[in-house]
Amino acid sequence: MSFSTALSGLNAASTDLQTTGNNIANANTVGFKKSRAEFADVYASSFFGSGKTTPGSGVRVTEVAQIHSQGNLEYTENVLDIAISGRGFFSLTDTPNGEPTAFTRNGAFQLDKNGYIVTDQGKYLFGWRADFSQGALKVETTKGKPQATDEVKLNVNLDSADSIPAITPFDPTKPESYNKATSVTVYDSLGNPHTITSYFVTQNPTTPNTWDVYQYIDGASLGGPTTLEFNTNGALISVGGTTGVTKATYPPYSITGADPLTITYDFADSTQFNSDFSINAMSQNGFPAGDFTGLEISDDGILFARFSNGNAEKLGQIALARFQNEQGLTKLGNTMWGESTLSGEKLLGAPGQNNLGTVQSGALEASNVDLSKQLVRLIVAQQSYQANAQTISTEDKVIQTLLNLR
Repeated sequence: MSFSTALSGLNAASTDLQTTGNNIANANTVGFKKSRAEFADVYASSFFGSGKTTPGSGVRVTEVAQIHSQGNLEYTENVLDIAISGRGFFSLTDTPNGEPTAFTRNGAFQLDKNGYIVTDQGKYLFGWRADFSQGALKVETTKGKPQATDEVKLNVNLDSADSIPAITPFDPTKPESYNKATSVTVYDSLGNPHTITSYFVTQNPTTPNTWDVYQYIDGASLGGPTTLEFNTNGALISVGGTTGVTKATYPPYSITGADPLTITYDFADSTQFNSDFSINAMSQNGFPAGDFTGLEISDDGILFARFSNGNAEKLGQIALARFQNEQGLTKLGNTMWGESTLSGEKLLGAPGQNNLGTVQSGALEASNVDLSKQLVRLIVAQQSYQANAQTISTEDKVIQTLLNLR
C-alpha cells in the first residue's frame, strides 16, 4: 500500500508542478488567470468505516482552480486594446449575428476587413448596436452625415448710447443705415455652408430700449425686422413684440437641391448696456459632412466614431458578462472560457452597471501571475515530488531487507 500512497503523492506533486509551470509560461499572456492545484486526502473505507489508526491511502487532485483576480493594466497606444477594471468578461460570438459562445478578459481587439471588431482568433466582440439590436460590433468609417442648422444662439450686448443711424431706411449695402452687424455660417441638409448676417438698428431715442434686427442669408432677406425690447436695467424682455419670448423663427429659405432652411434665432441673455457692442456667445447646431478621424471608447463601453466636422456618432456599446460562479467556467484555451452548468447562466450588462466593472480603452489587462510567488511555489512542489520519490525508494529498501531475511 505504501507504493500506491507514494505514487498518488507523485501524481499530485506532478500536477502541482504542471500547474505552476503553466502559470509561469503564461506570465506575459494578456488576460490570463493563474491556477492552483487543490488536493484532498484519501482513506480506504470499509463496511464498518475507517478506524482511528488507519494511516490513509494517499492524496488526490480535486480541482485545478483558476483564480479570477484583477491583473494590472498596461497602457498602450491602440484604441482597440480594451481592459476591464473590475468584474466581467468580454462576450464573443462566432458569427456577426450570433449569441455569445465564449468569454475572455483578453481585450486585444482589431478590425477585420468588414469593419467588425474581432479577436486574433476571429471571434466577434458582442454588444448592442446603435439601432439597439444585439450582435457583433462594427466600426463604420464612411463619411459623417451633415446636419442642417435649425437654431442659432446669439448673445450680444447692444450699446445703449447708440442712436438712430444717419441714413434711413435700412439698406444692407449701406453701413450708415445700421449700427452693428455680425455673421454666422450655417449649413443646409447637404452640408453646404451659408452665411447669415444679423444687422442691428436702434430706435433710440424715438422708441427707447428698442432695436430692430434684420436677417440676411447669402444676401437675401429672411424677412423682418425682428424687434428686441430691453427694460431699464438692460435686460431683454421681449422678442417680436411678445413679452418673455427670447426666440424668433424665420420663414423657410429655399435652397436648390437641398431641404429649405428654417432657422430659429435665440437671443437669450442679450443685453443693452452703456458699453461697446460685443458678441458674448454665438453658436449654431449644424455641421457639414466629415471624414472619419478615429474611434473613441468611453469607460461605460460606448463606441463613438469621430469625424473631421467635429461630430461624434454612436456606433454601439460593449456588453460584458458575469457569472455566479466564475470558477465553474469551462476552460476553452486561448484565454477564453465557456458557460457551464457549474458557472450558471451569463448575465449581460453594460460596463459600470449590474455589478460589472468599467472598461479602459488603450490598455490591456496583464496576467495576474506573480512570478516571484510562482517560483517559490515551484520549489515547494519540487520538494514534494522529491519527498514522495524518496518514500518509494525507502519502501523499496524495506522490501529488499525483508526479502534478504528469508
